[in-house]
Amino acid sequence: MMGYFWALMSVLLVSGAQLMMKWAMVSLPPVGQTDALMSAFMSVTPGAVALVIGLFAYVFSMGCWYMALRRIALSKAYPLLSLSYVLVWAAAIGLPWLHEPFSVGKLAGVSVIFVGLLLVCLPDKKS
Repeated sequence: MMGYFWALMSVLLVSGAQLMMKWAMVSLPPVGQTDALMSAFMSVTPGAVALVIGLFAYVFSMGCWYMALRRIALSKAYPLLSLSYVLVWAAAIGLPWLHEPFSVGKLAGVSVIFVGLLLVCLPDKKS
C-alpha cells in the first residue's frame, strides 16, 4: 500500500510542478531578454520563485517515484502517471490565471485516460 502512497505523492508533486512552471513561464520575461530575466531572479519575483518551487517539486517527485517503484510493479505504477494528465488539465481549466480553454473534446480525452487508469489499476478478477 505504501507504494501507491509514494506513486500518488509523485503524481501530485509533478502535477503541481507543471502548474507552477506554466505560471512562471507566463510571469517571467522571455529567455531572449536576458537582462530582464536575470533581474526577475535577482529581485526574487513571484515568477522566479514559482519556477524554483516547480523545479524542486520535480526533484521531490522523482524521489517519491523511486520509493514507489521499490514497492509496486512497474505495470501498476506507470499507468498512475497518467493521473497527472487528468489533474493538470482539470487544474489548468479551473485556474483562471492560466487562461486554458475548456473543450468537450478534451474532456472526452481526459475521461478516456481516467477510465483506462481505472481498468489498469483495478484488481484482476480470478476466474
